[in-house]
Amino acid sequence: MNKLYSFRRCPYAMRARMALRYSGVPVEMVEVSLKAKPPEMLAISPKGTVPVLDAGGRVIDESLEIMHWALAQNDPQGWLLEGDARIAELIEANDQGFKVHLNRYKYAERYPEQPMEVYRAEGAVFLQRLEALLKDRDYLLTDHPSLADIALLPFVRQFAHVDREWFAQTPYVRLQVWLQRFLESELFTSIMKK
Repeated sequence: MNKLYSFRRCPYAMRARMALRYSGVPVEMVEVSLKAKPPEMLAISPKGTVPVLDAGGRVIDESLEIMHWALAQNDPQGWLLEGDARIAELIEANDQGFKVHLNRYKYAERYPEQPMEVYRAEGAVFLQRLEALLKDRDYLLTDHPSLADIALLPFVRQFAHVDREWFAQTPYVRLQVWLQRFLESELFTSIMKK
């Protein structure tokens, strides 16, 4: 049996859980306390971060790799878009750039060099880019969800939730609808159950 070590609110773990759920791969979920990580998880992945997938003895401890592994098993709606290079580029922009701004915005007290609003504005540049991608369609790259949508969703959610009133007042109307559609989806609600 496949086993996923996860933490409910971790955005990396969320995207891994969504890909596993969507692909229908059977997996036992192990909710991890970040203050008391299970020894069996640390034994297979000493870096001690979630998510970690034990796929029948093969250990995968990067969320994107877990997503790709799950989709290689089953991708019924074509999330991989036949290797569309825009997916990797968008995810890299999220993981390498937007995530930095998100962390500084969310934990602004740890980064007193700038006011929180500066970090929010830096992150909003990425939100503007996503809003533009949604101009003619409901999803980022095509007319159905793709790996890019699912990989970015937890991070956009986290950014929006830092100050929900601010996000609701932004001109990113299409992005707000995109986010809400996913937050209300069976896929997302099922992976967020306690």
